[in-house]
Amino acid sequence: MSYDPRGDHGAPGGHDGGNFVRARGRRPVTDYGSTLAHWIRNRQPRSRGGFRGEAERPSASYIVDMLPPLARVTNPADSVPTKHLHSSLNKIKHPVNVVRWTPEGRRLLTASSSGEFTLWNGTGFNFETIMQAHDVAIRALAYSHSDDWLISADHDGIIKYWQPNFNNVQVIQGHTDPIRDLAFSPNDSKFVTASDDSSLKIFDFAGGVAESTLTGHGWDAKSCDWHPTKGLIVSGSKDHLVKLWDPRTQRCLTTLHGHKNTITKTSFERVMGWCLATSARDQTARIFDIRMMRDICLLRGHEKDISTLAWHPIHSNLLSTGGSEGSLFHYLLDEPNTPAGQATSSAVYESSDPLTAPAQSIFPTHKLSFAHDFAIWSLDWHPLGHILASGSNDRITRFWSRGRPGETDVFQDRYHIGEAAAEAQGTWDRRGGRRQRQEEEEQELEDEAEGLVDQKMPLKQLANSFPGLPGLSGGIPLPPQIPGVGAASAAVPGPPIPFPMPGAATGPLPLPGGLDPSNPADFAKIAEMMQKAGLPPPPPPPGMLSQGGFVPPPNFAVPPGFPPPPPFAQGGVDMQADGNANRRRAPLPSQEESLRMEQKKGNYTRVR
Repeated sequence: MSYDPRGDHGAPGGHDGGNFVRARGRRPVTDYGSTLAHWIRNRQPRSRGGFRGEAERPSASYIVDMLPPLARVTNPADSVPTKHLHSSLNKIKHPVNVVRWTPEGRRLLTASSSGEFTLWNGTGFNFETIMQAHDVAIRALAYSHSDDWLISADHDGIIKYWQPNFNNVQVIQGHTDPIRDLAFSPNDSKFVTASDDSSLKIFDFAGGVAESTLTGHGWDAKSCDWHPTKGLIVSGSKDHLVKLWDPRTQRCLTTLHGHKNTITKTSFERVMGWCLATSARDQTARIFDIRMMRDICLLRGHEKDISTLAWHPIHSNLLSTGGSEGSLFHYLLDEPNTPAGQATSSAVYESSDPLTAPAQSIFPTHKLSFAHDFAIWSLDWHPLGHILASGSNDRITRFWSRGRPGETDVFQDRYHIGEAAAEAQGTWDRRGGRRQRQEEEEQELEDEAEGLVDQKMPLKQLANSFPGLPGLSGGIPLPPQIPGVGAASAAVPGPPIPFPMPGAATGPLPLPGGLDPSNPADFAKIAEMMQKAGLPPPPPPPGMLSQGGFVPPPNFAVPPGFPPPPPFAQGGVDMQADGNANRRRAPLPSQEESLRMEQKKGNYTRVR
């Protein structure tokens, strides 16, 4: 997987008088094409070793020999994502509630609390497009197993059907309360939803109607999942219970006890299909064996609540969890990783009585204690298993992958040891981090603008303008309509005035000073009278003469009696007259004084 870090290129000097020219570095790209081609070229049957190419070693020269997770099914430790690849954020930032990779793995779809879908490129992680999918926060997303459909649910209980090109074809009211989770059946003919009304509903996908309702939870249903190959549904609720359901008879098969707080996530393992993972707000996650209907592993290590989890798509014993404080932990279920000073517990399967043996405690294989600033709401693995995407309440979507051969400094970055410790060790520069963040935001702005242009969205044009005024046509909006005033008021009379108007019964109001409306005033006479009285002529209306000068429209005639206007500068440049009556350009404003004021405040003191 190639990864080109972003850098600043440029040096003092150049054609612009010694100013520093900073060019944007290349965007980091994670490309899996070369690794897959290398594996396909050198693979062989597993009975003969499975791979005859060069073995990977911890050196940078072996980057070309990296293998995808499919080539090392029995070695999940090489797939643990320890390296931060990229942080993606929108121009208008909102908490990211759900992240889902598209079925082909080319893009990542994120759903935010503002009801928007955002698509990110799967290799360059740049912005591709954004659309308003729902009116309120989106709570759940699910792709069908056939990769032909996408369903989404929001905080108002509305469910929408989407085609892969994000064409909305169906809208149904699933629940009256927020829908927290949903999942497709193995053959995509039905799907199940979990809602805050404490019930689960099974919908017929083709008809868009609820066929049955699963009731039994005593509080909000927070999560649900459908087994990948069996007619089995799992649900987790705020009542601390995990229930397994038969979708045919709507009967609760069993209730799994073990958690002591709200269940936040339930998920079946997709490779073997024998395990069920649950997480809760009691700082633990549990692995249940559905053949024994009991917990076999207790995942410990989190200091705060666990908000979500995700199984690896290739390795059935690799599980990732996200905490409410922003931590990201990875567990290998066959490696306890017991800390020093604690007794190592044995596996349930090794006990003489597996039904009564206590669950084995598993500690994280790898910790990213500072992966996000706030709670991680969603995790999702790339279909090939080499990239993990995380969406958080800090409004950022981050991508994680394994480190390249020979990379050891990734364990000392700010996501592992924090910003303060990383800055003290010199592995992270706070100012450089701000600059990189600003560059990424600028790049996302450019990508979003280009994406909207590619979508050929019509630009909003203001058709209203002041008619009849020279030089003010187009682009100036009209003031809002006042009831009872304007042309529209002739046809639709306004509300009656609650008090009598003087003179309304006898006719129109008289004009002040005895002015005759049929004989308008003569501006030339008014100017002559003001000249005799020694008064200066009236000033022009405010805003007509700006700093750059007001250029009159063509064929503009000055009313009789008014002095001619001064000559106007071309191009809006202020001009001054010298002693010889020659007009010259005024000096440009200097920025030295403002720069000195900023430097006194401590800004702009370092030479770039």
